[in-house]
Amino acid sequence: MTPTSDSIKSALEQITLPDGGTLVSRDMLRALTIDGDKVRFVIEAPSAEVARQMEPLRAAAERLVMSLPGVASASVALSAPTVDKQPPSLKVGGHPKPQDGPMVVKGVKSIIAIGSGKGGVGKSTVSSNLAVALAKQGRKVGLLDADIYGPSQPRMMGINKRPASPDGKTIIPLKSHGVTLMSIGFMLEENKAVVWRGPMLMGALQQMLGQVEWGELDVLLIDLPPGTGDVQLTLCQKTKISGAILVSTPQDVALLDARKAIDMFQTLKTPVLGMIENMSFHVCSNCGHEEHIFGHGGVAKEAEKLGVPLLGSLPIDLETRLAGDAGTPIASSDSTMAEAYKKIAEGLVAGGLA
Repeated sequence: MTPTSDSIKSALEQITLPDGGTLVSRDMLRALTIDGDKVRFVIEAPSAEVARQMEPLRAAAERLVMSLPGVASASVALSAPTVDKQPPSLKVGGHPKPQDGPMVVKGVKSIIAIGSGKGGVGKSTVSSNLAVALAKQGRKVGLLDADIYGPSQPRMMGINKRPASPDGKTIIPLKSHGVTLMSIGFMLEENKAVVWRGPMLMGALQQMLGQVEWGELDVLLIDLPPGTGDVQLTLCQKTKISGAILVSTPQDVALLDARKAIDMFQTLKTPVLGMIENMSFHVCSNCGHEEHIFGHGGVAKEAEKLGVPLLGSLPIDLETRLAGDAGTPIASSDSTMAEAYKKIAEGLVAGGLA
C-alpha cells in the first residue's frame, strides 16, 4: 500500500500538542514529500525555543509515520524562524527610488512573471501550485505576490504572519510548503484595502524585489495582477526577468484579453515562455462525464499561432478550490491534479526555464 499525504496527515492527527491541537490543525507541517516508500517532512515550530522542546514530539511523529503501511523510511526535521518575528519598522509603498538600469535580484537565477489578461481565470491558483510543484522537483523556489490590490497568496499558501525586519531596511520573507514567500498581504490587515496610486505601487514592487532577503533561488515566480497596468509595466522595464507565462481560460472573452497581455509583453521585449489553459474542462464527480464549460482548445490554438508552448491544460476541480481556501495547495498532495502540476513543472525544468 503506497502512503499518501492524506493518510500521513490523518495519522499525525493522533499526536496532540502540549498546548492543544495537532501538527495538522496548527499548520506546522512543511515540505511533505513522498518518494515511493520514503517519507520526509518538516515540523515548523513558532520559535527556536519551542523547537528545542519539541524533539520528543518530532521523534514520536517519525516513529508513527514509520509504522504506517507502505512506509520503509521516514525523516522528520524540526525548523524554526531564524529571526525574531517582530513587525518591521519600515514603510512599504511610496515613490520608487531612481535606478541606473534593470534591477537584478541578488541570488535569484531566474524570474518568471505569471500574468493574465483578465481576472478570474485562476492565475493566482496556478502560481501557488506551480511554485509548490517546482519545489517538489528539488528547485529552490520563491513566490512574490505582486497582485497588490488583491493579494491572495497568504490564504492560498496557508500563512499570514508579519515578516521580520531586523534593521528596518531589509525584509525576511516567510516560508510555506517549501516555497519562500512575500506578499503585500503580510504587511496589511486582511480586510484592509490598498488605496494607492501608481507611484506607490511601483515603490512597493521595488521594495519587495530589492529589499527582501530572497536568498539563493533557482526561480522566483511573480504572481501579477490581471491586466496590463502599472505593476506589469514597472516589472518588465525595471527588472531583469527571464520571461512570462500567460494563464487563460479557453473562453473567447478571456482570450481577447489574453491577446492584449501577450501584446504588452512583446511590446516590452519580455519573452512569452508559454501559456496554460485553466478551467479547460470539467469532469462530473458522479458520472465521470467530461464537459467543456468555457469552450475547448482556445488557448492551444492561440499558443500555436504565437509559436509558444502550451505548458498544460488544467480542469475545473473542486478539490483544487478547497485546497487553496484551506491554505494547502493541491500540488502538495499526491492527487491527479498534483500530477498535472508536476508535468508542467517538469516541462519548465526540462526546458531550462526553472
